[in-house]
Amino acid sequence: MSHIRASIIVPSLNEGDQILSFLERFEHSVNIPVEILVIVDSKSDTTLQALKKFDSQKFKVTGLVSTLNPGPSNAIKFGISASSANVLVVIMADGSDDPSVVEEMVRLIERGCDLVSASRYMPGGQQIGGPRLKKLLSRNASRLLRIILGIGTHDSANSYKAYSKSFLESVGVESNHGFELGIELVAKAHRHGKIIAEVPTIWIDRMVGESNFKVRKWLPHYLRWFFHAFGPKMVK
Repeated sequence: MSHIRASIIVPSLNEGDQILSFLERFEHSVNIPVEILVIVDSKSDTTLQALKKFDSQKFKVTGLVSTLNPGPSNAIKFGISASSANVLVVIMADGSDDPSVVEEMVRLIERGCDLVSASRYMPGGQQIGGPRLKKLLSRNASRLLRIILGIGTHDSANSYKAYSKSFLESVGVESNHGFELGIELVAKAHRHGKIIAEVPTIWIDRMVGESNFKVRKWLPHYLRWFFHAFGPKMVK
């Protein structure tokens, strides 16, 4: 395989054969050399068995069992530590994210951006389906951060993002609960004066299985990082 341009981090929880649909769509949409790291919390996760059925013609696909506490943020953190590329993309395993924008996100990081958000709420983006409360909270929190602070994305709350590894190493990742890691890193990028960009994406709620997103349980952790963004700049 030629030089790896990005590490694709895919947190997964008992997706079973649904992960195969995600990987097939990814293979059809992405034509740059990447590694795909599928992160689960336990050896008994059904995702691992399904991965054995997938034979990629393009990419190295690896299933990894996190040694951190269970939860999506820790799975992503484990994937970051296991990655080998200088560009990292976090994408969901349930097929709701559109992998066709991965190449553009990677190019923007390679051009010097520190964080690139796949945005459901910018012109050209869309969110189809999903819980109404989750949609209301994420859209309005992102709007406030953009309007009040001038943060360079319409979708701070989305987990589907690309990062430069140097940025992640410089600010660290503290989240250890749900998917609040995405808004944590937007807040840190803003306060550290980093370059934030976005590309439009169309998010479609999963058609098979149930979402593992726990709005009420994880909301306090989102709010922590939402308010963190309003702190003083930390540019050296």
